[in-house]
Amino acid sequence: MPELQATAREPVKVPLVTDIKTVLQTLRAARRNVLEIIPDLCTKQPMVSGKTAMVRWHMVMDPGALRRVLKDNLDNYPKSDITKNLLRPAIGDSLFIAEGAHWRWQRRAAAPVFSHRNIAALAPIMSASAEAVCERLAGQAKADMFEEMVAATFEVISNVTFSGAGEMAGDEVHKAIDRFIDQSARISLMDVVGIPTWVPRPSRLFGGNPVADMKRVADAAIEKRRKMGAKPVPDLLDLLIEGMDPETKRQMNSAELRDNLLTFIVAGHETTALTLAWALYLCAFDQDVQAKLHEEVRDVLGGRVAGPEDIGKLPYTEQVIKETLRLYPPASFIARTAQAPDELCGRKIRKKDSVMLPIYALQRNELLWPEPDSFKPERFAKGAKYDRFAWLPFGDGPRVCIGAHFAMVEAQIILASLISRYRFEPIEGKDPVPEMVLTLRPKGGVWLNIIPRH
Repeated sequence: MPELQATAREPVKVPLVTDIKTVLQTLRAARRNVLEIIPDLCTKQPMVSGKTAMVRWHMVMDPGALRRVLKDNLDNYPKSDITKNLLRPAIGDSLFIAEGAHWRWQRRAAAPVFSHRNIAALAPIMSASAEAVCERLAGQAKADMFEEMVAATFEVISNVTFSGAGEMAGDEVHKAIDRFIDQSARISLMDVVGIPTWVPRPSRLFGGNPVADMKRVADAAIEKRRKMGAKPVPDLLDLLIEGMDPETKRQMNSAELRDNLLTFIVAGHETTALTLAWALYLCAFDQDVQAKLHEEVRDVLGGRVAGPEDIGKLPYTEQVIKETLRLYPPASFIARTAQAPDELCGRKIRKKDSVMLPIYALQRNELLWPEPDSFKPERFAKGAKYDRFAWLPFGDGPRVCIGAHFAMVEAQIILASLISRYRFEPIEGKDPVPEMVLTLRPKGGVWLNIIPRH
């Protein structure tokens, strides 16, 4: 494994490519950590292009070009076939994968589920989870805060989805996700050299389907809820079942409900858990930031857990989370496939070219961010200026993450509550290693010392 890069003033980062790699070297790097195939030039230039075997590729970091890919010419840049083939076994043709009209009607049907009003109604569940994780940490001198955050955010998504009925066990779901990633979601040599995606990849053909049990549980939960009817205070599953596209009046059938439900469950706890774990690492890394954050939450919360009514009073908490998402975006690398010729940054794009959005490099590009590898939450202070398409942890344009507001509210409630009760310090020799397969995970966990506040 390449040596981890860190300095006295910079948190851990991924070693990017500084020399030319062979196809096999590229494959090994991609299977180990997708981000290791990104040229270091991507942190210094607006666009980098090349060719690997039969694949012409372009990595785009220019905000204007990214706006064209994600918004102005969206239909020309659907998700790559590799991405779809990796994820379809787990989440079918759900919102995350679907394109065109099939995506549009699902998005219209699901959008009201994530309205600010519905999220405010579900926020007390986030506060209850924050209280529970604070209680679990009592008496612990140290802990893997990634695992703790996985437990906390799964508790949230389980309760907002199933009203705490216990239809899905958090450990089983997370283990199923891990097995799926290990067996099926790593890049194949056939992907790297450009062999058509209709040719089966052996690792995905013979790896089995680790999420089959999860699908069966989701199907059973949907069937049970249809028979029982909605709860007095509707949860996420109720809202999805009742959701209707206002244009076509179409509602999701059971398979569509299941696939979108699993998408929301996986994305709704994994990505927020990662954000919180990296935020706690960064707070331990920079004690001055943590002290300033504690001063804010002490004044607002007075030792209690945060609630939805506190969100507007915690601006520095939001800045810390946004800066965490800049340095460690859960979705750090996105691939698109051009459907027709186009032009980006004055460069010709041919049909079937791979257009990559290395969000990790974009958000550390020195043309866009001063001291890009440093942890500086004040970048996101009120009135601070940065290009909207230079910060894309949730994407942008019509396909911006539907759960972005949900994730930000949950992250602020849990982070503020933890910092209100505890101080976190790093453990020497236990720095996490940023490693991306599907999401940017801390290999080895985020082990921190835990000191109760009095």
